[in-house]
Amino acid sequence: MRIGIPAEIKSGEFRVGMVPASVRDLCAAGHDVLVQAGAAAQIGFSDADYSVAGARVVASAAEAWSAELVLR
Repeated sequence: MRIGIPAEIKSGEFRVGMVPASVRDLCAAGHDVLVQAGAAAQIGFSDADYSVAGARVVASAAEAWSAELVLR
């Protein structure tokens, strides 16, 4: 399954749908995870953290929202 994780757009809100450890578990189970670039920067996780976990970092919210399942 393709799973998308877009960045939060509400002012002052920094939550993210999944942290890299959870993304690693999904990728290990065979899922394709798309994380919008910068989605978790405010809580201390970099795009590289998500890439190492197996996610594909995508440039736009539209790409993350194109997934079969979106986590917010």
